[in-house]
Amino acid sequence: MHNAHYLTSRTASQATIHGSFAPESDTVIFNNNIKAVMEKHKDGFYQVSYTNGKLTEMQRFDIIMGSKRAETYLYWKGNEVYQLPITYYTSLHKWANSPAYSADSVNFSRLIGRRCFECHSSYIQNIPDQTGAANGTDSLDKSTMLLSIDCERCHGPGAAHVDFHTQNPAEKRPMYITKISSLSRQRRMDLCSVCHSGNTSVMIKSTFDFKPGDTLANFKGGEHFHRAQEVTKMDVHGNQAQLLASSQCFIKSKIECATCHNIHDNEVKSVKIYSQYCITCHSTVKHSFDKGEGQLSNTISSNCIDCHMPVKTSKSVLINAAGNQTIFPFMARTHLIAVYPEESKKIMAWMKEVSVKR
Repeated sequence: MHNAHYLTSRTASQATIHGSFAPESDTVIFNNNIKAVMEKHKDGFYQVSYTNGKLTEMQRFDIIMGSKRAETYLYWKGNEVYQLPITYYTSLHKWANSPAYSADSVNFSRLIGRRCFECHSSYIQNIPDQTGAANGTDSLDKSTMLLSIDCERCHGPGAAHVDFHTQNPAEKRPMYITKISSLSRQRRMDLCSVCHSGNTSVMIKSTFDFKPGDTLANFKGGEHFHRAQEVTKMDVHGNQAQLLASSQCFIKSKIECATCHNIHDNEVKSVKIYSQYCITCHSTVKHSFDKGEGQLSNTISSNCIDCHMPVKTSKSVLINAAGNQTIFPFMARTHLIAVYPEESKKIMAWMKEVSVKR
């Protein structure tokens, strides 16, 4: 209940919103005339836009999506959900405009459909035959909303499981629930790829209907899920599955998402720990610049990750910080395991600097 999957959506409150509402850090300035201010009122927290000092619109924080890297916020308007214009970026410790929003205006009108909830929640139901739906948007039934990613999203329906084990507490084998290790590697990859394969495929049907053991191609159409991915096209919504599947390490071995990631573990692992998974197969690797001894050898043997899975800037997130400064805050580690000459040069330059200082 404390890991990023469970916290990927939650109700907005003073305890769950991590951005500051203090006067010195509650404002995003778009230009000399326009600003957005985070305000605390008696009935909740609001994002408020001002033009030439005059209040132009205010909407309440209702739902938070995202946790460790950034928090973006949604508000209800009737049966429709909209995204608030300001996001809190954890890595920057500041508010800034939401991803892909204009840097010179405050926009409260971006509709959020059921598709967003498919990866950021456990369920929400459409309301059929509503005006919004006729206009190509989703009218959503708030009473059916289940925030967070719960156990059933990965293990399937659990009512029979709970009933059986309540009546048979001595039975320790997991009954009437999907045990992930019982699935084939491709079906396990499909399970993770429900949310970690990007958001550009044509949807055939809702992934709320996906059950462990299903084939994802029956839900996401086209070749997008299978084709190789360029490292420069990392998607903020997560195309890690395609990047990994395009790697020679994946093609020539049995690795998968769970080789390195434990869904139940909230620990943020170091590159040294992740590198140990590499050493399992690459224990005898030699680099052309490595003589097999000294600090360089120790460095590269304990950090395979920064060279072969480097952190890259996502081109899909551009934000505007206060003062009209355009920056790229969203950094993501590519899952295309490969040789990156520029990263090797960085390591060599660093080692040369260390050697000179000595």
